[in-house]
Amino acid sequence: MQDLLDFLTPIAAAELNDDNGFTDGQFAKHISIFETEFPDLEGIDIVIVGINEMRGSGFFMGESYGPDAIRKQLYQLHYWHTDVTLADIGNITTGADLADSYAALKIVLAEMLRLGKTVIILGGSHDITLAQYEAYKEVGQVVEATCVDALINLRGESSIRSENFLLDMLTAEPNVIKHYNHIGFQSYLVHPRMLETMDKLRFDCYRLGVVRDHMEEMEPVMRNTHLLSFDISAIKSSDAPANNLSPNGFHGEEACMLTRYAGMSSNLSTCGIYGYNPDFDVNDLTAKQIAQMIWYFIDGKSRSKQEALFEEKNNFNEFHTAFAEIDTVFLQSKKTSRWWMQLPDKKFIACSYNDYVTASQNEIPERWLRVQERG
Repeated sequence: MQDLLDFLTPIAAAELNDDNGFTDGQFAKHISIFETEFPDLEGIDIVIVGINEMRGSGFFMGESYGPDAIRKQLYQLHYWHTDVTLADIGNITTGADLADSYAALKIVLAEMLRLGKTVIILGGSHDITLAQYEAYKEVGQVVEATCVDALINLRGESSIRSENFLLDMLTAEPNVIKHYNHIGFQSYLVHPRMLETMDKLRFDCYRLGVVRDHMEEMEPVMRNTHLLSFDISAIKSSDAPANNLSPNGFHGEEACMLTRYAGMSSNLSTCGIYGYNPDFDVNDLTAKQIAQMIWYFIDGKSRSKQEALFEEKNNFNEFHTAFAEIDTVFLQSKKTSRWWMQLPDKKFIACSYNDYVTASQNEIPERWLRVQERG
């Protein structure tokens, strides 16, 4: 771990509490924090790392103190999930330029991936997702990536990195993106041709209103995801005042629901929550919102530990059905009630109860069809 210390700055945890220290029930007492010594990561489930890099946003040149503002709220929350172990390894040391910060985060994340850790990334502008993705390229892992964002950052004509980073992520070679999902885009903020391009690439984009009406359909999307990038612009500004992009978006509770789904995924290994600038916040409400999203991510992680292995057949209900003359099998977990459906190659993918109902009515589930189209 010595090499990692070249890229990390420790945390002054005591300065994050306005009172006389934290109580035994609060998170700060149950997280191994990099204050003077780097924590032992043996047996740790979730690793938290912060990044202050905001130069990619185009609006804020230099560093933000966003990660510590979020930590201040997170450390005060109460620790319920004793089966989930946590470590906070500090903040990525900001580089001389944007590329240096990207490289530092990539190196740290790649090492965490090799160790099999789940990582939560705090702070930074949304383009930091690119460094998050580069860590998977570094270790040679093919991924399904998901962004939750009001915008689709494919604006090639823009010089602002946070507005165009998806171009590199989705099209640069070599590429390790198996599939890409975009959750919560707001139509009036997105050019129609952008959606056409995404559809031609067989990527799945879910409009805000559709997602809000069918939140449970996002659980299988998250279950298949390895890399999650969540921009706070997806949350309505009244629930996250630091979002000054749009008054509309997900309610705070819905944002927590999405991160809980993410935590439940056994595939997901990195989750970045981006776009938070404390200078725009009001009464720390956005920092509190993000802290509570992390709490629900941990709640999901705890629930995922209860899930049965596929080999344990007696822990699943098995349903055989046929649609469009195709015989298939659906599995439902007796422990968590989650669903999977079998593809023609006999592999199972995450699905929802609605997919089973659709198939039972001799109709092809949209989720099944999209996977087949992608080959």
